[in-house]
Amino acid sequence: MASKVSILNNGPIRIEGEFTIHDAQGAAFGLAGRTVISLCRCGLSENKPFCDGSHARQGFSSVCEARELPPPKPKV
Repeated sequence: MASKVSILNNGPIRIEGEFTIHDAQGAAFGLAGRTVISLCRCGLSENKPFCDGSHARQGFSSVCEARELPPPKPKV
């Protein structure tokens, strides 16, 4: 199954499918077989990078609608 990433209004980034998540040093997080995970977008989670629902308790507000990005700039 291909991965699907959804930006939830006023909430986290949700990833579904087959994926791995790595820290800055390249070590993989142990996801215990999960195929759905939510990543914190508000910065308030006590379990970063994973969402713990803090956004709802703190009134985090952010709506992101899909749009086309401009083409990437050529690398020199």
